[in-house]
Amino acid sequence: MPLVRVREHVNPLARKYQTPASVPAWSEIYADFSRPLHLDIGCARGKFAYEMALQLPEWNFLGLEIREPLVIQANEDCSAAGLTNLYYFYCNASNTLRPLLQSLPPGILQRVTIQFPDPWFKRKHRKRRVVQPELVQDLVDFMPPGATLFIQSDVLDIAQEMRDRFSDEPQFQIQHAAWLANNPLPVQTERESATLRDNSPVYRALFVKV
Repeated sequence: MPLVRVREHVNPLARKYQTPASVPAWSEIYADFSRPLHLDIGCARGKFAYEMALQLPEWNFLGLEIREPLVIQANEDCSAAGLTNLYYFYCNASNTLRPLLQSLPPGILQRVTIQFPDPWFKRKHRKRRVVQPELVQDLVDFMPPGATLFIQSDVLDIAQEMRDRFSDEPQFQIQHAAWLANNPLPVQTERESATLRDNSPVYRALFVKV
């Protein structure tokens, strides 16, 4: 299937994205919703979550993406492959993450990833970045003790901002002093692979909810 073309960046503060998405009935989507859940916030075309779902069938995977055409295509690819442990959800994480997390059974959310989010370089646009204090609080409130949070970016400024915002929350404990040299997960995102091919740095951090 040819790749659908979309705008590279979408403003999450635009009026069309201000209505929270309706959370689906998860038990009707996943074959076994008792499995541990990996939430990938900002999954883009969903290739990372797709490969993870193939490699780790004992986990469920949920990708969140604000660009609807990417979600439609990703779910079509998922259905064609017969994957019952993967789903892509079209939503604006800034206003839908909390009701989504509220809909999950306690303790099921075991891993969260935020990888290469839109950097929004201009100072006046930084409020559009995905990791805002509200998102940190949502994850604090609903991630169980022992769950892991992995973040990475090829933009040092946004990686530092993400790391600092999670580090400022006492319930997120960073697992290392310096940036992680390697990805602890078995799959790289498309952006990560391209960045490493160019011999450019990737800034990674791993947290545990305590």
